[in-house]
Amino acid sequence: MQGQLVLVGKTGSGKSSSGNTILGRDAFSAAVITRQCCKASGELFDRNVTIVDTPGLFDTSLPKHTIKREISKCINMSAPGPHAILLVIKVGPFTNEEQDAVKQVEEIFGEDAWKYTMILFTQEDETKVDMETQLQEAGPELEKILRKVNNRHSVLNNRRADDRSQVLELLEKVDKMVAENEGKHYSNYTFLQVVEMLEKRELELKVFYEKELKEKVKAVEQRYEQMLKSAQLDQADLKRRLQSEIQEVNRFFEVLIRHRLGKKINNYI
Repeated sequence: MQGQLVLVGKTGSGKSSSGNTILGRDAFSAAVITRQCCKASGELFDRNVTIVDTPGLFDTSLPKHTIKREISKCINMSAPGPHAILLVIKVGPFTNEEQDAVKQVEEIFGEDAWKYTMILFTQEDETKVDMETQLQEAGPELEKILRKVNNRHSVLNNRRADDRSQVLELLEKVDKMVAENEGKHYSNYTFLQVVEMLEKRELELKVFYEKELKEKVKAVEQRYEQMLKSAQLDQADLKRRLQSEIQEVNRFFEVLIRHRLGKKINNYI
């Protein structure tokens, strides 16, 4: 049996640690904030399991459109689509920030994604959590989310990665969800079409600015050719200045392209 799992959640929720616990090895760097999609696979409990770790939805160092584009890459990494989206939430109070993260998951993946989603509660201490008591005390907001996922949830203690029974329990629950979905993969075609459109516009903008860059570099070279002919300055000094100016023109256009692309892409997301 195969399983394609995508981990999503806010920064610091324990996504990377959970990926490591599931696979039973240090496949993902849990010491740093995930800024790009990472993929790792392993064979466990007679299953070929592939896990894709996503950027934290609340990594404030990344623009919103960049996070969305990275998560779209994560979907592609799990092509033809993930069997399960694991929404990672740290055990404890369900904060406003976590509520906002859940809203972003729905915004990015679409309403249909809840059929393929399971809540994965994570903890980082040795004490065994009474999950039923936690859920009873969580309040109406978390209860609403659990209803959306048909009360599918599991718990991972990432400080006890050697307890493989918790991983088996999670995978069995994923198997059950996959069976309920008739083995189908999650695929938000509308979202993928938007990504395709953005990639097309990004390519068009790059071509446009690269053409402008070439014309600018050519104009600079022609100007220095005239200066060399007229011997206004020492030739070695002119060549040094030429290379310095071309480097600066390239740097200027690289920054310009990134800035303009960011604005354009943000307008379409």
